[in-house]
Amino acid sequence: MVPMVSMALSRDGARGAEKCLTRPVPGNILGCRPCFVQSGERSGSMKRGLFVSILLVLILGGGLIANEVATNMQSVVLESFDDGGTYRWIVRGNRFLAVEDGESNFAFPFEYQLVEGVWPNAMGRPDTDNPGVLGVQASFTRRGYNWLEFIPVEDEDDANGNPVPRGIPLPGRPERIDLWAWGSNYAYYLEVQLRDHRGIVHNVRLGDLNFGGWRNLAARIPNNIPRAVRTVPQRRTLEITKIVLWTRPAESVEGFHFYLDQIKVLTDMFEQPFDGSGLADPAFVQETWGTQQRQ
Repeated sequence: MVPMVSMALSRDGARGAEKCLTRPVPGNILGCRPCFVQSGERSGSMKRGLFVSILLVLILGGGLIANEVATNMQSVVLESFDDGGTYRWIVRGNRFLAVEDGESNFAFPFEYQLVEGVWPNAMGRPDTDNPGVLGVQASFTRRGYNWLEFIPVEDEDDANGNPVPRGIPLPGRPERIDLWAWGSNYAYYLEVQLRDHRGIVHNVRLGDLNFGGWRNLAARIPNNIPRAVRTVPQRRTLEITKIVLWTRPAESVEGFHFYLDQIKVLTDMFEQPFDGSGLADPAFVQETWGTQQRQ
């Protein structure tokens, strides 16, 4: 009966059966059933492996497509200091700033002003007949970590005649901030202070000022500074509260000049549309409810 079974098999199957017959399995007359089972298991494993591979390709491919995020990156100038500037600015320093008081005679008394007809050549001539930059002359009476603060303020002072600080809002979801700075090759450095929607102020280092002439200083806004929340409206506004120049203890502070120009941000202006998004618009909320929308 064994030859009859072998004749019913294919050529490959017959060889497999013959191999099995050379190693008979106790209790099995043909001795080749285990080989047929193993061959079927291998075929099934290959099919399952192919199915899993195809499934993984579909899942991963779909995940890559689903993870694409729309963006609308724009470079937005916040302050150019041209034509008198967009904002009103003041400059102030610590108690060691050399300020004329009628008795002292400093070689570099503290003074600041908008300087007209000046701009960084590398930036190209501004599209205006009245370009300008913010300039300061300063010295300190002692070395150390002295500071000068460049602060945007309201157009009108308060009832006591004191300037009222105001923040410069950054549009969209800003990723980078930069400005043009003119240095005198002193070992000073510059930073910008950003206030988030919670009122927390973050210091972002723009760079050192140990160079001569104009240079563009830029810094990426860290991801730990919040620009969005889970609830609607999701976008939350960051504000520039001040730009700060710091001196170092080992560097001379007997007198220097410094200039600022064109403060701008690189920001994502894309906002995911949804049905009823207009109900979250600040103008609509103000008109309908008489309250200011959270931003």
